[in-house]
Amino acid sequence: MRRKLTLKLIAQELDVSISTVSKALRDSPEISEETREKIKAYAKKYNYKPNNIALSLKNRKTNTIGVIIPQIVHHFFTTVIRGIEMTAREHNYNVIICLSNNDFDKEVLNMELLANGSTDGFILSVSKETMLKEDYHHLNEVIEQGMPVVMFDRVVEGIPCDRVLIDDKAGAKKGVMHLLKTGCRKIGILTSHDYNSVARLRTEGYMEALSDAGVAINEDLILKLDNIDECDDDCHEKIKQFIKKNDLDAIFTVNELFAVAAARYIQEEGKRIPDDISIICFTDGNLSQHFLPSLTTVSQHGEEMGRKAAEILIDKLQRDEENEESTTTYIDTSLIQRESTHTFKNR
Repeated sequence: MRRKLTLKLIAQELDVSISTVSKALRDSPEISEETREKIKAYAKKYNYKPNNIALSLKNRKTNTIGVIIPQIVHHFFTTVIRGIEMTAREHNYNVIICLSNNDFDKEVLNMELLANGSTDGFILSVSKETMLKEDYHHLNEVIEQGMPVVMFDRVVEGIPCDRVLIDDKAGAKKGVMHLLKTGCRKIGILTSHDYNSVARLRTEGYMEALSDAGVAINEDLILKLDNIDECDDDCHEKIKQFIKKNDLDAIFTVNELFAVAAARYIQEEGKRIPDDISIICFTDGNLSQHFLPSLTTVSQHGEEMGRKAAEILIDKLQRDEENEESTTTYIDTSLIQRESTHTFKNR
């Protein structure tokens, strides 16, 4: 018996990427005419249905929510999942969790699998590669077929779905303002490139805090790293050199992995935290709490974010109303002060 034809199988048969198959079937000009015709001919020959990513029938309820996250290693995502699970259980919903591993093709395949009758709706944080490609066809297809989607943390503008966010810009500004109030002026930032909406907004908050305090923005004190989700050997080396060559009195980082790496190299340089260099980071996970010295953080309240995302999705599923307006909900951040920064009175 022939297996059901999917984007992945077509890609394997024709030795192209899943993204190429998807774009060819949508007549994207990014794909050559020859490749488009070859893929479309193969799909027609074997009766491929391009909308099989969203075959969940509106009248067939599974009472199951699909959750797709980029990574599991971050404390933030584990707390979001906990919040989703708790709320889902309270409303007698099950949860299926998939990892995209920041890979576009894996994200598309996850949605194809879960939307094919397994789930009633989605909660997701978009992968790094999806943001880089700016290819959101899989999200639009699901929504067009009537499946509700709630995005959190990393979201895409222009897609008609609900969003649950923290105010990343305001949260970053809150952290940098704390450093400024303790007397710091040469404040560096460890962030990611601007394709990442979260990192971009946090960088904007850092810059706005400096500007409001009358501190000139020095581009040399802004280090944009390739991956916000991990800190590999290359990332470590860049952070090490950044600390060596800049005369800093504080560092603000967009996650705790960057902060822990920075703290390590500050101490290797024989400098003290916070007497010589203060540190503040986003997340407030186990690393921040148990590192020595413990790290001052901007808490994202992931569990609350997960709860709110699940509440919004379940409410939509239970009301089952079409053409509802999309909403954006913001979760407040809070500053958790620990040993890596001075209090106001000490400076």
